[in-house]
Amino acid sequence: MNFDWKESIYSDGSRYYIDNPTPELGDIVKIKLRVLSSAPVDKIFLRTVLNGDDHLIEMKVEQKKKGFTYYSCKLKISQPRINYHFYISTQKETYFYNQLEVSTHIPIEDYDFVIVAGYKAPEWIKSTVFYQIFPDRFYKGNPANDVKDNEYEFDGHPTIQRDWSEIPGDYEDSFCLDFFGGDLEGIKAKIPYLKELGVNALYLNPIFYAATHHKYDCLDYFKVDPHFGGDKALIELIEELHKNDMRIILDTSVNHTGTAHKWFNKEGSFYSKDIGAYHNEDSKEREYYYFDEDNNYHGWAGVDTLPTLNYTSEELRDMIYQGEDSVIKHWLKPPFNIDGWRLDVANTMGRMNEKQMHHEIWPEIRKSIREENSQAYILGEHWTDDREFLRGDEWDSSMNYYGFGRPVRQFLGELDRFLSFNNSDYKFKSSKKKAKDISQMFMQKLARLPHQIAYLQFNLFDSHDIHRLHNNPEISWDQYRGAVMMLFTFPGTPNIYYGDEVGLDGRIDTFEGCRYPMEWDAEKQNQNYYKLYNKLALLKQEEDVLQEGGFKLLYDQGYVLSYARFTDEKAYLVVISQDNNRTKVEIPVFPLGIGEESEIKEVFNYSNLYNFNEGRLEIELDAKESLLFEITI
Repeated sequence: MNFDWKESIYSDGSRYYIDNPTPELGDIVKIKLRVLSSAPVDKIFLRTVLNGDDHLIEMKVEQKKKGFTYYSCKLKISQPRINYHFYISTQKETYFYNQLEVSTHIPIEDYDFVIVAGYKAPEWIKSTVFYQIFPDRFYKGNPANDVKDNEYEFDGHPTIQRDWSEIPGDYEDSFCLDFFGGDLEGIKAKIPYLKELGVNALYLNPIFYAATHHKYDCLDYFKVDPHFGGDKALIELIEELHKNDMRIILDTSVNHTGTAHKWFNKEGSFYSKDIGAYHNEDSKEREYYYFDEDNNYHGWAGVDTLPTLNYTSEELRDMIYQGEDSVIKHWLKPPFNIDGWRLDVANTMGRMNEKQMHHEIWPEIRKSIREENSQAYILGEHWTDDREFLRGDEWDSSMNYYGFGRPVRQFLGELDRFLSFNNSDYKFKSSKKKAKDISQMFMQKLARLPHQIAYLQFNLFDSHDIHRLHNNPEISWDQYRGAVMMLFTFPGTPNIYYGDEVGLDGRIDTFEGCRYPMEWDAEKQNQNYYKLYNKLALLKQEEDVLQEGGFKLLYDQGYVLSYARFTDEKAYLVVISQDNNRTKVEIPVFPLGIGEESEIKEVFNYSNLYNFNEGRLEIELDAKESLLFEITI
């Protein structure tokens, strides 16, 4: 058989390779590594750093199974954080194996395997399929909640009531004040629909009292917007979700409020001007914001309707997260009992020039959240390199644009968001990314995270902040199928942005273009989309191999990418082509233990054009074809 045995070297931080993947300080764990039994291995050592010094622990053969030899050793978790990699020695060479690669040079520790002692993962995430809802645009449950034309003004502009059949206006026309009437009662009414789709958790964009339809400009953190049905509607929604074994996370910004917030109250539109910081220099809320002596204030990202919160104020910290009646704790407690938080622009919170407080504040927020719910999910918004927040003491996940959504979009041929939306008049250019680029982009995040956290990442390519991928006329259905397959098979939890499952209409030139009202007319829904999402969502919920199974990139040549999720019994092999031409690939599957006797079938019955040949799967792919193989090993 003609193959490189080093490709068979594998270990990870799951229960398949660590007998206790969530140890406490002082526990002793058994760590395993496997390699083909035919490999010319002489000795294997686990290399770790204890109290600053290198330590080598020899690994012994534990068992031989299905052509693999499993080596193991024991390691005491004597530090809050332990990192390790492996030395694999033959008679001719010593190889080094970490989460990124096998090499012949001693590696840096950035890509080491890591165990975080005492890390409590929200266990429910591993089998979860999220569904993100922009509440005003999902379903109208109670017309009495509707915002009416000219009901109020904000920032000098009046509210607009739109019919469900209309499309959202651009900011220059509607100023985020056009309302369609979706509410929490509407979401509750659609729980059966969501369950049937294969969803078991909701992520709601902000629902707290605010002037605009997006509600990131909060007026009152302690009050559900009455146009969504108020607190009562939220309580009833959550109770019904929990009865149906579904979870919910809420969204808010604790980086900034709106100028109309009662703590700030610039316009006096919702509260008397004798309330709040802007008109009252002696108010207690004055220290919650950044004011200068001329009453100028700092707005997040230069947006003057979103004044930035100042966490040098201990009282603000108490109000937001430290106090028993704080914002963060309030909604985790009865009668609400939410299951987690998504926190807006989390990478910028608590950071103001010389005052960099973020790594002080986030561990405190985590502590407050987990005091109320030890299984609460902590999700921070971040679009770029987020490793500093994903070390086990701050967030559980970021919105995984950086490690998943942005690479996927570039693989399909889009210009990256950070090149198309930039602060320069310069027009950046970028070629369509090849599979090698994408595999490197995937691994530059995955290989730098503790496994305990890597498998909690919130994967998405669409959201309320970026145009829907399928609305891009240059993206074909075949290409889009591949993106959706990756969404449900990549390590982490998948997020469906409302309406993607029916091919919801939209436009790609503005933010408002991804916020169209949900299409409920079955004749206008794209059932090909629904069938794809439905099958993959149910598969994700049912299959342990897609929840905790290993992850290995197998092929990244030209415009074809292949990876597998696998255990020693089963594998799902993902093959994604973005090539404009028909192509033949040879994917090495011997590292998974797949042989002639393995049972192989394509999940969607799309293709039988494959041949097993000396540890490789030879596949004929049509232009931009994507395949998902279920394999019994």
